[in-house]
Amino acid sequence: MVTIINRLGNAAVSAPDTEAAPAVRELRHPEKQNRPESPILKKPDWLRVKAPGSAGYNETRKIVRDAKLVTVCEEAACPNIGECWTKNHATLMIMGDTCTRACAFCNVKTGMPAALDMDEPNRVGMTVAKMGLSHVVITSVDRDDLSDGGAQHFAEVIRQIRLQSPKTTIEILTPDFLRKDGAAEIVIDAKPDVFNHNLETVPRNYLKIRPGARYYHSLRLLERVKERDPQQFTKSGIMVGLGESKEEVMQVMDDMRSAGVDFITIGQYLQPTRKHAAIDRFVSPDEFKAYESIARAKGFLMVSSSPLTRSSHHAGEDFERLRTARAALAGR
Repeated sequence: MVTIINRLGNAAVSAPDTEAAPAVRELRHPEKQNRPESPILKKPDWLRVKAPGSAGYNETRKIVRDAKLVTVCEEAACPNIGECWTKNHATLMIMGDTCTRACAFCNVKTGMPAALDMDEPNRVGMTVAKMGLSHVVITSVDRDDLSDGGAQHFAEVIRQIRLQSPKTTIEILTPDFLRKDGAAEIVIDAKPDVFNHNLETVPRNYLKIRPGARYYHSLRLLERVKERDPQQFTKSGIMVGLGESKEEVMQVMDDMRSAGVDFITIGQYLQPTRKHAAIDRFVSPDEFKAYESIARAKGFLMVSSSPLTRSSHHAGEDFERLRTARAALAGR
């Protein structure tokens, strides 16, 4: 018998071992297959969302498919996809669908990526113009296999959006460009409106949750954006529910403010499969509100803190609030 593997690496069906049998599909997370399984906790009511399927959702899906683009909405199994795609919002993921890292929390496929698609920046620009987006979020997989980590590709995507949809404001969510000298500067100098890089969790969890990254390197990346171009908004986010303490979250807030970060997002970690890092607990809505109050008191221009908060959720509306907050601060 040949076992057919589905997209998440779980056994789906069995087929006779004959020449006509389908080939075994590639595992999405091969590096996690030998890890022990952990139970997936039942979601509380405040984390339940409607299944996608509206006319607006289907229209956005068709546009993305026709342009042969990848979205982090699908690859990371975002719970907000139904809401965002219905509103014609999608976060585009460039440089392929395969990441060279293997973070314990992430649902994006891991492995050796294909060569860069040099026409992708042009297609991204065309898609943004076709969708008539006022604000777009561009993220990517980690590309440790590239000498610049994909920095030049990011810059070209930004250039094409400026060329083909000049009124669109651009938010990028980048990798850390670890050990890629000069790469961050290439992206900063492309002048996105918002430079986002997520710290993801508290420093104590890095070895377990984000083993390919370094907390202080990521923090320093955000600081370098402000040093090189003080007018760029900087943004970063963390997940809670991974065993962190309130005091550790507050320390991350202080670290972000020391690096000049303008906007913090705090959301609930959701376990993609039984092979991924286990959820420690579901953080209550009241605790998220308390985190929001603390973050605002620490001086962030914008705070998004709720169970369903994700880096790109309501990004366009939040960008307008961010600009308004900066203008109000300047006018004091």
